[in-house]
Amino acid sequence: MDTQPPSDSASQKNTVKFTIATVTYNAGALIAKTIESIERQDYPHVEHLIIDGNSSDNTLEQVHHYQERNSIADVKHEVNCLSEPDEGIYDAMNKAIDLATGDYILFLNAGDTLISDTTLSDIQRSIADEESLPAVLYGNTDIVDRDGNFIRHRRLQPPEILTWRSFRYGMLVCHQAFLARTDLAKANIYNLKYRFSADFDWCIRIMKEGQKRREKLFNTRLVIANFLNEGATKVNHKASLKERFRIMQKHYGLVATSALHSWFALRTFIKK
Repeated sequence: MDTQPPSDSASQKNTVKFTIATVTYNAGALIAKTIESIERQDYPHVEHLIIDGNSSDNTLEQVHHYQERNSIADVKHEVNCLSEPDEGIYDAMNKAIDLATGDYILFLNAGDTLISDTTLSDIQRSIADEESLPAVLYGNTDIVDRDGNFIRHRRLQPPEILTWRSFRYGMLVCHQAFLARTDLAKANIYNLKYRFSADFDWCIRIMKEGQKRREKLFNTRLVIANFLNEGATKVNHKASLKERFRIMQKHYGLVATSALHSWFALRTFIKK
């Protein structure tokens, strides 16, 4: 597909292609907002992968209409859909990683949206002067309801300088605002032994690999996405916390993880 990069001279350097991956299963009530968010992006170098778990509702009908509209849009994006049974959300996310052709991959769940129509252009401009492509691009996230109404800023905030050790204090950057360079993602796929918190482990491993290569974890200083205030980890909160403890123990050690959780519990008690 032939597209022209943004015209301003600063944006000519490090013009990247973004892969946005959306995993769906019977997401007909939510998928439209996510589709519209990507469809409205003014940045041309976009691949939208929709990995569907063989939905039986109208999810695929909406995706097909999206593909038809995109074929005649002023700013055309690559829209590809794979629909087949999977072994859960993280298996589907691994399929997206395998198919991704962009320089960076960002996972947006059905119901999640990019913060504005210029989000991807803004991200690209933020790295225009970098000598090489950072390992990770990250930013902030806002919490919204099903109607897209702002609820609050995310409680955990991204640090000015992010390292893989930062996640000792929780998932300071949620995956909707965490763009991994695709070559790193392909070398570090999601670990399917985790049912609820594989994204937490994945982000840590991506950051570890980037820092091992002495590559930047780049703070865009942007609010990147609106995060829908529901989902599997919210519904299965206790199971998710147990998994996160195991993941933290693996990466940071038992003593440090136990000490940090004691501090978390004390902080929660004091706030009450």
